[in-house]
Amino acid sequence: MVTPKKLTDESASPGPAVFRDTLYTSRALFLPDGRQLAVAQGRVSAEVGDAVALDYLSKHPDLQQE
Repeated sequence: MVTPKKLTDESASPGPAVFRDTLYTSRALFLPDGRQLAVAQGRVSAEVGDAVALDYLSKHPDLQQE
């Protein structure tokens, strides 16, 4: 008999939001609060709870959320 896997807090939590850079494979993005996010291999990510980063990334014309 197979028992179903129980979800742990770690597996139930969402991962980071990932955005694809449509112009560059590598660059630095500077958030309004002064923090820096790095685009690497055409991707940049932000934690789901980071409202400043998610707002900036979602409004950036060169980025598309995956």
